Amino acid sequence: MSRIGKLPIHLPQGVSVDVDANNLVTVKGPKGTLTQQVSSDIKVNVENGVVTLSIGEHSNDGSNAKHGLYRALLHNMVVGVTEEYKKSLVVNGVGYKVTKQGNKIVMNLGLSHPVEVMEENGVRFEVKDNIVTCIGISKEAVGQLAAKVRATRPIEPYHGYGIRYESEKVNLKEGKASGKGGKK
Repeated sequence: MSRIGKLPIHLPQGVSVDVDANNLVTVKGPKGTLTQQVSSDIKVNVENGVVTLSIGEHSNDGSNAKHGLYRALLHNMVVGVTEEYKKSLVVNGVGYKVTKQGNKIVMNLGLSHPVEVMEENGVRFEVKDNIVTCIGISKEAVGQLAAKVRATRPIEPYHGYGIRYESEKVNLKEGKASGKGGKK
């Protein structure tokens, strides 16, 4: 049995979890609704505001890994519908600029053209002082859209120009040596 899978999920006030006959779990909360299909090897029980997962009798070798995976996914759904997830990206570079226009962000990143990224999967953008924040109830969707924005201009290792996560530490490389002792 998985150590993570054994942990119960306590539901906060205003959050409900429904499980149908096909093991489709629906989590409803104040921020929205999320659904997740759970493997038939895993049984989801909801009692007195506590969700527990257990491995079925006819389980295969991968059930232990699935047990912890689905518990983590359901916990992330409960957190998402109550608090929302956020990922912040810092855009750093000479002349780099980010603006929000409607449901997209337009980035000038030193390329020959501006780069546009649309909001998708219920994730929205907030822009302030060249910091882009991706906000949404699905942890997976927020992380995916943040990675898509980051991939438009990866960090350059000599000056640190590019897009990075706010908590990411960039190790800058040393530039060229000064040229002392060269050709005469």
